[in-house]
Amino acid sequence: MRILALDPGEKNIGVAISDPSGTIANPLTVVKHAARAIDAAVIAQLAHEHEAGLIVVGQPLGSDGEETPASRRSARLAEAIRSQTELPVLLWDESYSTQTARQAQAAMGARLKKRRGHLDALAATVILQGYLDEGGMETQSSEEREV
Repeated sequence: MRILALDPGEKNIGVAISDPSGTIANPLTVVKHAARAIDAAVIAQLAHEHEAGLIVVGQPLGSDGEETPASRRSARLAEAIRSQTELPVLLWDESYSTQTARQAQAAMGARLKKRRGHLDALAATVILQGYLDEGGMETQSSEEREV
């Protein structure tokens, strides 16, 4: 089953997709933020087009696991997506995904000028690969899947 993952930001939403076996994450696209309902509809359409069976929304938690303004925005986006699709939508801790994506770009030898570009889709890939590496759906209880 393919899984779609999101790195929601204030201006852009990075989107990544897994391979059909749900093993490897790949960057897909960047959605320019418009309005929550519009963003949710675009994401639901992407999930449908790519035959995803699950949507994972990155949620940046504080250092002690507490909610932050950004994590509440992620939760509201997840709720808006649920109103647009029947697919399960879950929140996944995305703390430091952008930093990890930036480090990965540097390690791959990307020039500084290219590293300044949007890291959103790559950050979504980091979120999704983290989810997949943790065992994905196999490690989630039914309550957590619908969070």
